[in-house]
Amino acid sequence: MSQTDLSLCRSLLFLPASNERAVAKVRTLDADLIVLDLEDAVRGEDKAAARAAAEAACAEGFGGKPTAIRVNPVDSAHFGDDVVAVRRCACDYVVLAKAETPKQVHDAGWLIGKPVLAMIETPRAVIDAAAIAPVSRGLIAGVNDLSASLGIPPGSGRGGLSYALQRIVLAARAGGVAAFDGVYNKLEADEDLAAECAEGRAFGFDGKSVIHPSQIETVNRVFSPSGAELDEARRLIEAASGGAERHEGRMIEALHVDQARALVAKARR
Repeated sequence: MSQTDLSLCRSLLFLPASNERAVAKVRTLDADLIVLDLEDAVRGEDKAAARAAAEAACAEGFGGKPTAIRVNPVDSAHFGDDVVAVRRCACDYVVLAKAETPKQVHDAGWLIGKPVLAMIETPRAVIDAAAIAPVSRGLIAGVNDLSASLGIPPGSGRGGLSYALQRIVLAARAGGVAAFDGVYNKLEADEDLAAECAEGRAFGFDGKSVIHPSQIETVNRVFSPSGAELDEARRLIEAASGGAERHEGRMIEALHVDQARALVAKARR
């Protein structure tokens, strides 16, 4: 997968770069994008070891899968060392934690020399997401930090995040980049995960962040076109003859045909 195919990534698996066992295991998993974390998942005293481990892991590669490294925020004491280390890494992308301004994202990409995926984790970042998107290669919703900064009580669901999540998708689409939903905090794959994935896809996200291997299958499945969707899309394409017309009880026109063709093309790719 090249750097132009981020919209095809359904699952973004985040794991601590310092966890050698997890890094080895991830090579056997079906995540679409591997994100080696230098930020929240790594303790301060382990940051240097995590950088070295990330560099070694990227040098070995992940079987052709795209790889990113999440660096600490630009105002962090660790950011400078992250820049030096990640510049040397053979990763495809850098994920900038707590990105808040277009300048931060642009400068991080320039310093590190790699395209940036921006984590939208603060109210300011949500408000400025439309300006951040064009200087990034994608936006990732950081739902935990965003919930905390908004004062949303833990365990109260995602209702209070709806506006922010939709604004992130709108910004990404206006900027022509990919958009990824945030993590599901329970480690197991259950009905609630599937429902959250369905909600995220309905919002327009291309995929979702993952924090445990057990979640990958559900995320990949829900963010992929289903057999029923593909059958419907193919019937629509075959039936369309141009202009507005009736098809299976609804009105269709050129934009619906374009959507159907895009769905079929995505499934093929």
